[in-house]
Amino acid sequence: MVPVQRKTHSQTRQGRSHDALTATHAVDCPNCGSPKRPHAACRDCGYVRPGLQLKGKGEE
Repeated sequence: MVPVQRKTHSQTRQGRSHDALTATHAVDCPNCGSPKRPHAACRDCGYVRPGLQLKGKGEE
């Protein structure tokens, strides 16, 4: 089926107004100082919160 009326250029652009990507936020790791995402483990040292560190795949 074909739409009866075509969408205008402004309607098309207004429909895409929420599709833009947003930049991710980064904070410094309090343990090693490298940038990490908030509420996530640090990729370099595995720090999550005081008293908890996660081990990576190569560390056992």
